[in-house]
Amino acid sequence: MTADANLIAMVYAYTALGVGVILAAAGLGSALGWGLICAKYMEGIARQPELLPALRVQMFITAGLMESFPFIVLAFAMYFTFANPFIGAALATIAKLAGGAG
Repeated sequence: MTADANLIAMVYAYTALGVGVILAAAGLGSALGWGLICAKYMEGIARQPELLPALRVQMFITAGLMESFPFIVLAFAMYFTFANPFIGAALATIAKLAGGAG
């Protein structure tokens, strides 16, 4: 029985570790994306100042699309945290092994 509890605890621990890694990667990717978008925007204005309105619109559209990525990753992280699909698979495997051993 303790092996079952240990297995479930390990699944939760590894899931928490994975969620932390994907959230950190999403945060880093978002920060790098914002930096690149703003740098290229300012570069474009420096090269052709008369295109400022068009570049601003394109920058905000691109930034909005890029900003949605961390929220999508956050939704997946919440799914893995609160509705962990790996627990169901672990419990099914434990039940199959317990049923086959008896």
